[in-house]
Amino acid sequence: MNPSSMFIFTSLFAGIGWIIVLFVSPFWAGFDKLLMGIIIALLAVVYTWLNFSNFSPEILKDFQSLGGMVKLYQNPELVVASWVHFLVFDLFGAVWIKKNSLRHGIPHGWIIPSLIFTCMFGPLGYLLYLLTRWIKAKNYFSENF
Repeated sequence: MNPSSMFIFTSLFAGIGWIIVLFVSPFWAGFDKLLMGIIIALLAVVYTWLNFSNFSPEILKDFQSLGGMVKLYQNPELVVASWVHFLVFDLFGAVWIKKNSLRHGIPHGWIIPSLIFTCMFGPLGYLLYLLTRWIKAKNYFSENF
């Protein structure tokens, strides 16, 4: 599969995960098993394959500078690997937000903006969730994990 097709396929596959988190998870207690056990795990396999199939020992020195990183991103397969990295960790963060909101009794409707921001801007969605949790549960520093 070429990098362009891999980009589209992984994006669509992650999109299934986002549909589950946003719309299905309020009605399905075991949503995280499907997301963590299948969708995120398969994306992690794709990520690992892309990285190891493009690995050479000289790549390690490229991580030491911005110029080296720019050089790495000239390889379309490594760009897709980075994209999949974002997809995996954004979905992982969404599962954490969802589970944590359940623990703190925060209604699903209140976390939808956090989930959308997590999908689009990763850490910003996490910060929005912490603010939401502080407002709704009056608890900022509690049981984060």
